[in-house]
Amino acid sequence: MKKVAVPTREGQVDDHFGHCEYYTIFTIEDGKVSNEETFKAPEGCGCKSNVASVLASMGIKIMLAGNMGMGALNVLNMSGIEVYRGCSGNVKEVITEYLKGEVTDSGEGCHSHEGCDNH
Repeated sequence: MKKVAVPTREGQVDDHFGHCEYYTIFTIEDGKVSNEETFKAPEGCGCKSNVASVLASMGIKIMLAGNMGMGALNVLNMSGIEVYRGCSGNVKEVITEYLKGEVTDSGEGCHSHEGCDNH
């Protein structure tokens, strides 16, 4: 079993994980989604909140994200969460693509964000 988090806004992968409305959390067992739940995102910038440690304590090992700054990426990685950047679209379609092995990390991060310039 593993858990995958997707930063979400209105059912879509949010372009910036630190400003998402909530995280859609999928539990994966035997290569299939066995459970789906949501976790409300804390206020503020993701790299400066404690969301990485909270998600890690929930058993999250993978994050399928739109984009994020290097500070956020480093905090998530240090918490044991592997991040795939460059995801977009409906979260259920993205998790299906991930399960098929079709999701790869874009390797690109944000360079600055309005209100969050110190990534």
